[in-house]
Formats: sequence, structure tokens, C-alpha cells
Amino acid sequence: MKKILYLSLLLFSTTPCFATLDLELTRGVNHALPIAIVPFAHQEDSDASTDIAAIVKSDLSNSGRFKVLNNQEMPSQPHIPSDVVASMWRQAQTDNVVVGEVTPIDASHYRVNFALVDVVKNQSVPLLKETYSSVDGKNLRRLAHHISDLIYQALIGEKGAFSSRIAYVVTRHQEGEPIRYLLEVADADGYKPRSILASSQPIMSPAWSHDGKQIAYVSFENHQAQIYVAQVASGSRSVISSFAGINGAPAWSPNDRQLAVVLSKSGSPKIYVLDLDSKSLRQITGGTSIDTEPNWHPNGRSILFTSDRGGGPQLYKVDLSGKQVERVTYDGKYNARGSFSPDGKHIVMIHGNGGAYNIAIQDVATGTMQSLTNSGNDTSPTFAPNGSMVLYETRLDGKRILSLVSSDGRVRLVLPATEGDIQDPAWGKA
Repeated sequence: MKKILYLSLLLFSTTPCFATLDLELTRGVNHALPIAIVPFAHQEDSDASTDIAAIVKSDLSNSGRFKVLNNQEMPSQPHIPSDVVASMWRQAQTDNVVVGEVTPIDASHYRVNFALVDVVKNQSVPLLKETYSSVDGKNLRRLAHHISDLIYQALIGEKGAFSSRIAYVVTRHQEGEPIRYLLEVADADGYKPRSILASSQPIMSPAWSHDGKQIAYVSFENHQAQIYVAQVASGSRSVISSFAGINGAPAWSPNDRQLAVVLSKSGSPKIYVLDLDSKSLRQITGGTSIDTEPNWHPNGRSILFTSDRGGGPQLYKVDLSGKQVERVTYDGKYNARGSFSPDGKHIVMIHGNGGAYNIAIQDVATGTMQSLTNSGNDTSPTFAPNGSMVLYETRLDGKRILSLVSSDGRVRLVLPATEGDIQDPAWGKA
């Protein structure tokens, strides 16, 4: 009975949903970099979905690493680098200034210029200067996120993740209506969510391919757990695992040619690797324990997983060449749903202590663990593509919502839900 309950908690833990998210920074970095994002020329009447400066300002503010100057406090509003008077901006206690123009070409296309100017060093050549000669109006918001990524990398020294996307499962229940489950995809800031699948039966465990083109997930729409792979652009999909018993927790290999899955077709749940081209299946773990929640190391040579083989849920690593199993976590009685950071140097996980469940991160080299959250209701962590942030689900005012925390624990944001509950967030590339 204990093993059955444990597996149910791992594979069927519920979470929330939303329509449009509103990021709210709750804690940022001390001594955040001061920067000004000047409104771009010719965008005075633009709405929130296409106002490039406003989107970049929101991205950088919500990263927690920038202190963005209010428009009302700007000493001037130049649009080209040569009009930026460094002394005026230094007096406004600003280190960098972003300027730009959005010039209509025809009814639906625009020419976009932007520049990042360092006013402290007062360089004659901007740190960044780019021109996009023909941008479809539908892609202005995506371009804005791309500009945010460039600025973030230039000033922080890391790749940005503003152009990435998230997936999650929404559970909606209106009085008198059956429960509806939706698999949705949205921009990293929650804008423009789109349903990939709607069902009256549970959906869970979405997982992005590394190229950002596909999502694997578990669906019960045929009253049996099955693993599907869906094309994000078209929504077309196919069943790739429908064995008797459990088909769960799909995880893409780094080259997107294989999926690690959890199957119980031969008894207790075990980790298998499915080759997507040949359809060949290889069992990776054995024994009588419950093994679940696989996650590939970025080098593709080992898989992290959760198992009760030591008496309680802990993280283990299996080497794929020889199938040797090594225990990874020892701090605490409950560590589950682990995943590697993109560089393989850290593992994020659910860390349980006395009935409270928080998000923790462990250094792979030293084994040192650090708690990133402390609400006691946190689960389903997933790294941003650049490893700087962790998206997870939590509870607020009786609802399951999404929240973010930086991988060093210094920055926190919440993404309040407007409707329903959210479960199983997954963070993928653009």
C-alpha cells in the first residue's frame, strides 16, 4: 500500500491553470543594474502586445537583476545613440540606456532599430546596435523578447531566456460542468497562452523536446495512461507508448531521438528508453522498487530518477552504458522529481521535510543542498533553458499557481492565476 500511494503522489500530484499571467516580482537582487528603456519612436499608440520598449522593460524588471528607470524620471527621451547625453543619464543614476525606433514599411511590416549605450564609460560605440529590416507586426513581441535576451547577455554575461516558452496543464471546473483539462503553451512571461489539447480526462507530465518543436505528455483520454508526442506548431500528435499499466513521465534525450519513460508492463514501475525512430525499447532499471521521474544528464550518458529502493523517495543516477546505479541525495527523507541544470552542474528537486515540500538545488560536484523556497507547498520544478531561473507550482489563496525563483534563491516572482489551477509546468526553448 505504501508503494502504491507513493507512486500516486509522484505521477498524479495536482496543480493549477491560467489564461493570461501577470508577473509580479516579490524579491530581486540587491544592487540591481540601473538601466533606462526609452520608449521607441513611432510607438506612442502601440498596445501592450507590440510596444517593444514596454515589453523589454517588463522582461528586465521581472528578471530581478535590473533596476529600470521610470519614464517620468528620464532626463530626455532620445531615439538614436548619438542623442544620448551621457552626463544627463549619469546624473539620473543610470548606467545603461536603450533607445530605438519602429518605422512602418507597409500596413503589416516594420523596420526596427535599437541600441544599448553605456553612459558610465561614455563609449562612442554602443555596446549593442541592431537593425531588423522587415518585421511582421505579429512578431514584434517576439522580437522584443529577443532584444531583452541580447541586453541580458551583454550586461549579465549569461544567455537570456525571455524568448523561451512554457507549457503547463490547466484544470478548470465550473459548477454544473465536467472538469476540463487543457495542455497549454505560452511565452515565458505567460502572454498569449494557446491550447494544444483539451480533454475531459487528466493530462500530465508535459516535456519539451530540446529543439522546442515537440511536447511529450501523458493523457488518459482513452481511460488508460498513454504517452503522446505533439507537434507544437500544428498540434498534430501520435501515441508512442500504450502498454498495459503505467505509461508515464516522458523525458527527452539531449538529441531528441529518444524518450526515457516509466512503464509497469513487467511489474513495478521501471525506467525504459524508447528510440523514436526504430521504436525499440530498452529497460534501464530493475528490481522490485518503484522507479520514476527520469531526467537525462545534458551529456546523454546517464539518467537521474526517483526511487524508493533505499526505503524512501530519493534521487538516483543510472549510467546508461553499464546500468550502474548511484544514489545522489542524502539530505532529508524525501527528495524527488529531480532535473539537471542545462550545464549539468546542479540538480533541482522537491525536498520534503516534516510534511512540508519546497524546492531545493544541489551542487553535483559537492553534494551541497540549498533550499530555494519555503512555503511548504512547492512542487514540479523545471529549469529555464539558461539555468538562471526555476519555474515551479505552489499554492496561493487556495489555488495552485506558478512561481519562479532564481537558481541562487535571490530573485522570486509569482504568476497569479486568473482562472483554474495549474499543474506540471515545463520550460522549453523558443
